[in-house]
Amino acid sequence: MQSFSSANLLELAAGEDADFVASPRRFPLLPRLMDDAAATGEDNAPGSPAQRERRIVVTHRLPLRTVPDPSAPGGLAFSWDPDALALQLRAGFPSSSEVIHVGTVAFPIDQAHHASISRILYERFRCLPVFIPADLHHRFYHDFCKHYLWPLLHYLLPFSPSSLGGLPFDRSLWLSYLSANKLFADRVIELLNPNDSLVWIHDYHLLALPTFLRRRSPRVKLGFFLHAPFPSSEIFRTIPVRNELLRALLNADLVGFQTFDYARHFLTSCSRLLGLDYQSKRGYIGIEYYGRTVTVKILPVGIDMGQLELVISSKDTIAKVHELTAMYKDKILMLGIDDVDLFKGIGMKLLAVEQLLEEHPQLRGRAVLVQITNPPRSEGKDVQKVQDEIGSISRRINERFGRPGYEPIVLISRTVPTYEKAAFYAVADCCLVNPVRDGMNLVPYKYTVYRQLSPALADAPKKSMIIVSEFIGCSPSLSGAIRVNPWNVHAAAESINLAITMPDTEKQLRHEKHYKYVSSHDIPYWARSFDQDLQRACREHFHRRCWGIGFGMNFRVVALSPNFRKLSVEHIVASYQRTNSRLILLDYDGTMIPQSSIDKKPSSEVISVINGLCDDPKNVVFLVSGRGKDELSKWFAPCEKLGISAEHGYFTRWKRHSPWESCTLASDFNWKKIAEPVMTLYTEATDGSAIEHKESGLVWHHQEADPDFGSCQAKELLDHLENVLANEPVVVRRGQHIVEVNPQGTGKGMVVENLMTASSSTGKAPDFLLCIGDDRSDEDMFESISRYTSDPLAPAIGEVFACTVGQKPSKAKYYLDDTAEVINLLEGLADSSCVKPPSSAELQVSFEGSLYVVY
Repeated sequence: MQSFSSANLLELAAGEDADFVASPRRFPLLPRLMDDAAATGEDNAPGSPAQRERRIVVTHRLPLRTVPDPSAPGGLAFSWDPDALALQLRAGFPSSSEVIHVGTVAFPIDQAHHASISRILYERFRCLPVFIPADLHHRFYHDFCKHYLWPLLHYLLPFSPSSLGGLPFDRSLWLSYLSANKLFADRVIELLNPNDSLVWIHDYHLLALPTFLRRRSPRVKLGFFLHAPFPSSEIFRTIPVRNELLRALLNADLVGFQTFDYARHFLTSCSRLLGLDYQSKRGYIGIEYYGRTVTVKILPVGIDMGQLELVISSKDTIAKVHELTAMYKDKILMLGIDDVDLFKGIGMKLLAVEQLLEEHPQLRGRAVLVQITNPPRSEGKDVQKVQDEIGSISRRINERFGRPGYEPIVLISRTVPTYEKAAFYAVADCCLVNPVRDGMNLVPYKYTVYRQLSPALADAPKKSMIIVSEFIGCSPSLSGAIRVNPWNVHAAAESINLAITMPDTEKQLRHEKHYKYVSSHDIPYWARSFDQDLQRACREHFHRRCWGIGFGMNFRVVALSPNFRKLSVEHIVASYQRTNSRLILLDYDGTMIPQSSIDKKPSSEVISVINGLCDDPKNVVFLVSGRGKDELSKWFAPCEKLGISAEHGYFTRWKRHSPWESCTLASDFNWKKIAEPVMTLYTEATDGSAIEHKESGLVWHHQEADPDFGSCQAKELLDHLENVLANEPVVVRRGQHIVEVNPQGTGKGMVVENLMTASSSTGKAPDFLLCIGDDRSDEDMFESISRYTSDPLAPAIGEVFACTVGQKPSKAKYYLDDTAEVINLLEGLADSSCVKPPSSAELQVSFEGSLYVVY
């Protein structure tokens, strides 16, 4: 169900910014428009898309190579790019599925050629280009992505405009980022059919895209994979639009990360900034977000084994391997292949080699580092500074330790073809990969495979050595590598020496261990696993009712089961008025007053509405709370007819002047002498926590503590108390920001059962039941109501309304969003008690053949 209340709200975020360019749908029915390609026998044209599942892969760049060609339409010629990950992952999708790519092309295209280029790319490659104006693309990609987001994701803060962290936050650049993401969304929507399409978005360039797509299609099956690191919450929370970016990721159904550390930082940010908790169930981590479960997946990307086998077995590669083998005969060849990037640590790598040659003179004349630098992906002073630093250090080392016929540092700054890189991988004795921060980095994987598969080295023992930084995504999966801290130049130099001098047998064992992992966890494995988990995460989409709420980038979708609906006065009042014995059960904290209220005393409005309900002789109204009886008695002294069940039902009274009744349980509270010292220990260790003493129980509160530490301590305290109180007649429960110990047999579920049983025993079994609560403990009430009403031996209750406040999903069948709606509902019921219910004859009033509903 589409949300009409939020249409065009994202455009409003831009104000008068011209970047939000209107994007007319040039392909309003694109799948059908392009179906003719299959009938023409075009290369790469799949069968009828209407009969196939569709995978829409969205990346910043299409997996195409683009070269100028004056004879081609638009002056450009296109071909597949076999090195593009977006193309390689297709092997992991079901063979019956249709794969369509959405992304930009490498060259600007004149608007007059947009339609023809789109048709050519779709018919030949099943690629749909996103056309972004050149100036907008520069602000989106080079300014916001590469000089703001990229440094932050790699832990570098822009303390000043001149810092190497790049640009400070600029709202106009943020709007350009949104504009570009919106253009991507417009293209995806042209292809989208929520019934059979799965959308997979890649990387930080498109962090905002899930919100745009979810707004346009609430049931879209949407996955997102972040290839870059996700920084700690201390770094991420410095982003002014941090909440908008988090909510955008949460608009996906599945969010993937390279390592557990990156996923943990994301979960911590969701907890600290949005107050969201996560749960692990059957191996899957899930975040409950407005009725939807957002799954978090941890799976590092792999390599395309087939592509690497083709490259290493080519004639060019074999010839180059022989050439390099002869060139570096009797040398210890070390290899580094990195982008020109501030975070690749190339300068530190060179310093480590310099330190190695300084401390181990026997390696002078033998040890050689070939450092290949890929062309930079961005532009700016930071890139130039890295290039200058690399050149300066390499010249110094060569001047110090070089001699005729020997250069310790061979710096290759030109564009190196793939076959030549493969040859260097194959002949290198050691691979050095030491970025100070990186997302995944597949260089060690490629090195391992090329060393294994090179036909030119078929008779040589399969051995390799990898020195890898602790701060990159592939490090955890390379258990046989030597891990280093790139900042510690001396330790890195010793690690290189260790790799060089290690016995060949150990090198072979480490190589075999790496190859076994790399060859089994390749690109198809990664894509297949993500695809399967995305389908699993989306399997409930069409079993829920969905609608959108929120403005701008705060837009999100509420997804609820068909039987879970909002409770309104109009819905309940007719049932309320035609019943004669009503039982109304109300929680207090979070239900009658907001959890965030500093003053927890009931307002005059709350007292008034409760008295209004109690004044109706057909009503029995009970406040069911975990608070102590003395506190509740004092606060609700003006409510003479209000029943109170305090401390989760341990104490109960039916009216203000009625005596308090306690549960018929053992009155031995010696267990407090065991529990209190344990709680005190955790209170002293957890700043912001406190102990609440009740007559029947003890409560440890951690609402004011650090969210992560408080939650961690609460879990530990729960386990500790369960162990030390295992033989005591108590129950240890964890609630919202609390850990509570109560006598066995207490609980809000027991309160409901006792009250309904007591009402039935007086001959006045309720025919109307309203129960409202917001916490985990209130779920026990809803469960008891469900159990009681389904019991064929229990008296039937005609009208049952179990309602949760805020929490979704819930065991209740109804919900209200906040305490204000609770008060409005109760006021409506109290007011309706004064209105005479209409007779059946009055329900329909006919005027000149028209039917009008009065109630």
